[in-house]
Amino acid sequence: MISFVIKKDGAREPFDPEKIKRGIRAATRQVNLPEARTAAVVEQVFAQVLQFFGAREEVPTLEIRDQILNQLDVVEPRASAAWREHDQKKHQA
Repeated sequence: MISFVIKKDGAREPFDPEKIKRGIRAATRQVNLPEARTAAVVEQVFAQVLQFFGAREEVPTLEIRDQILNQLDVVEPRASAAWREHDQKKHQA
C-alpha cells in the first residue's frame, strides 16, 4: 500500500488518503452529483486507485492524479471533465 507520495518538486510526504477523496468529491460537486452518488463515486474510484498501485510504497502525485482521472473517465465522465477543466484554468492563471 502507498506510504509516501512524491510531489512535483521531488519532495516526499506521507500518503494522505483524504486528499484523494477530497479531490474526487470536489470534481463531483462541480457537476452537481447527488450526495449519495458522490459518496459512491468517491469510494469506488478511491478503491480502484489503491488497487492499481498495489504494494507500491511510493507513488508520484502525478501518477495518482492520472489514475484518478482514468477511473473517473469510466465511473463519472462529467466529473473527470470538470477536474481537467479546473486543472487547465489553474495552469493558465
